Amino acid sequence: MSHANQFDLLRTRRFLPLFLTQFANAFNDNLFKNALMVFLTLTAANGSLLVNLCAGLFILPFFLFSATAGQLAEKLDKAGMTRIIKQAEIGIMALGAIGFLSNTIWLLVLALFLMGVHSTFFGPIKYAILPQHLSSEELIGGNGLIDMGTFIAILIGTILGGVAIGLEDGPRYIAIGILIAAGLGYWASRSIPAAPATAPELKIDWNIFRATASCMRLARGTRSVFLSILGISWFFMLGATYLTQLPLYVTSVLGGQAGTITLLLATFSIGVGTGSLLCERLSGRSIELGLVPFGAIGLLIFGFDLYFAAPEPWSGALRDVQTVLADPMVWRVIADLFGIGVFGGFYVVPLFAMMQARTAPETRARVVAANNILNAGCMVLAAGLGILLLSLLDWTVPQVFLLFAVLNIPVALYIFTLLPEFLMRFLVWLLTSLCYRIERQDLDKIPASGAALLVSNHVSFVDALIIAGSCRRPIRFVMEAAIYRLPLINFICRVAGAIPIAPRREAPEAYEAAFARIAAYLRDDELVLIFPEGRLTADGTINEFKPGLLRILEETPVPVVPLALNGLWGSFFSHAGGEAMRKWPRRLWARLRVVAGDAQPPQQASPEALRAVVSSLRGDWP
Repeated sequence: MSHANQFDLLRTRRFLPLFLTQFANAFNDNLFKNALMVFLTLTAANGSLLVNLCAGLFILPFFLFSATAGQLAEKLDKAGMTRIIKQAEIGIMALGAIGFLSNTIWLLVLALFLMGVHSTFFGPIKYAILPQHLSSEELIGGNGLIDMGTFIAILIGTILGGVAIGLEDGPRYIAIGILIAAGLGYWASRSIPAAPATAPELKIDWNIFRATASCMRLARGTRSVFLSILGISWFFMLGATYLTQLPLYVTSVLGGQAGTITLLLATFSIGVGTGSLLCERLSGRSIELGLVPFGAIGLLIFGFDLYFAAPEPWSGALRDVQTVLADPMVWRVIADLFGIGVFGGFYVVPLFAMMQARTAPETRARVVAANNILNAGCMVLAAGLGILLLSLLDWTVPQVFLLFAVLNIPVALYIFTLLPEFLMRFLVWLLTSLCYRIERQDLDKIPASGAALLVSNHVSFVDALIIAGSCRRPIRFVMEAAIYRLPLINFICRVAGAIPIAPRREAPEAYEAAFARIAAYLRDDELVLIFPEGRLTADGTINEFKPGLLRILEETPVPVVPLALNGLWGSFFSHAGGEAMRKWPRRLWARLRVVAGDAQPPQQASPEALRAVVSSLRGDWP
C-alpha cells in the first residue's frame, strides 16, 4: 500500500524497524569511533598514529568483505541476516565496553575493526531490502528518510562520543551507551518483516578478490546503474572532505572553539537531511533523475561561495560560539554549508533510488556491495588528498574546498555526457515543476518491466514530456517530425529516444521508419507512447483514434496501457483560446493529473475500445 506522505512510512512495520535499526547502527558506529579517537588522543603516547591507524582499520573491511556480504544478502533472508548481524554487534560492543573500562587499547582497536566488519555486512542489506518492502512510488521517500536518519545519527553519535569521553567517568558512560545502542538495534531488527532470498541457489565465492571483481562486473553491466554508483561515490568523497576538514577550518579560519565545530557539523548534516526529505516532494514521489543535475548545480554554487565567504585566517585566541556568530561572514559560511548539504541530498537520494530500481532483484545486494567498495575507496582518497594538500603542499582549508567545488564540474559533465538522460530529465523536471502541479494516479499499472504500448489523449505540445516526467521508466514517444526538429525540443527528444513520424503521403520512408523503430523498441522490452488521435484536440474533446495502433500490435503484440491527461486544455501549449504557443500564458503552476487504466490485452485493444477507456479515465475534466 502506498502512502500520501513519506513520514507515513514511519508508521509501518515494513519500514520503521529497518529505519530504527539503521539509525541505531549509524549512531553506535560514530559514538564508539569518535569516543575512541578522543580517548586515544588524550591517553596514548602515540595517539596521533593510532587515530590514523584506526580510521584505516574501520574502512578496511569494506574493501575485504563487501563482496562476500553482497552474496550472502542475495542467498539468505535479509531480515534474518540482519538479526544475526545485530546479535554480533552486541558481542562486539561488549568487547569495546571491556576495553574502555579496563583501558585496554588493543581490545578497543579490535572492537573497532570488528564494527567495520559488522557495518560491511549490514551495508548491502539496508539498501537492497527497501525495494522488497516498498512500492516504486515509496522508494524515493524511503531512501530520503534513511539518508536523513543516517546523517542525524552520525551527528548525534559523533557529538556525544566526543563530549562523553571527556567527562570524569567518561569511559564508563561510553561503555553503557554502546551496549544500549547495540541492544536497541537488535530489538528493532526483530520486527523487520521477512525479505526472502532473491538468489537462493547462488554459490558463495569465498575468494574475496574474485568475488569483488564479480561484483564490479555486475555493477558495470548496466551503464545507468554504474554511473549512479560513480555519482554516489563522488558525493561520499565530497562529504568526507567537508566533515574531515571542518574542525581545522573552524580553528584556523573562523577562530572558533569546539562549540563552533559542532555547530557547523550539525549545519551540514541537517542540510543533507533536509535535502533528502525534500526529494520526495520535489520529485512527485517518482524517481526523478532531474534532481541530480539540480543538486550538482547547487553543490557547485555553494561550494564556490564557501571559498569566497572565508575571512582572513585567524591568528588570535580561539573564541566561543557567541563571539564567532557575531561576525556576519560566519552566517554566510553557515548558509553555504547548509546549502551544500541540501543540494547534496537532492543529488544523492535519486541516485540511490535509481541504483535500486534499475538493478535486478537477484543481483541488487551485490551491486550495493560494489557501491560500498567504491564509496570506501573515495573516502580513503579524500583523506589522502587532504594529507597531501594540507600537510605537504601547504594549502589552506578554503583552497581545498575550492578544489572540490571546481571538481564538481568535470565530474558532473562526465556523468551527464555519458548518460544524457540525467540532463534531459532535469529539463523536463524544470518544465513540469515550474509550470504545473502534477497529480499521478495509478501509474503503478504501467508495467515495471517488459514491453508495453501506452496510449493517451492529446491535448498539448508538452503531453509527452508530462507523461515521461511522471513515469519512472524511460518512455519512447512518437511525435511529429516538424516538432522533433525544434532546437531545444530536439535535444530532449533525441536523448529520450523519441520517434519522429511524418504523414505517409508527405514522407513515406520516414513513416515506415517510424513503425520500424516502434517495433524495435517493443522487441527490446521498452515502453512506447503514442497519441492515437494523431493531432492535438482543437476543442478539448477526444478525437477519433486512428487505426495505426493496430499495425503496431499486429507486428509486436504487447499489453496496451491507456492513459488520460487532465488539466492541460487551456494551457499555453494547447489550442484553447487560439493557436498553441502563440498567445500569452494565462496560468502558471496549474494543477494537472496523469491517470493510468488497467493494461489491455493486445487482442482486445481496438481503437474504439481504447478511446472509450481513455474517455472514462479523463472524465469531465479536459
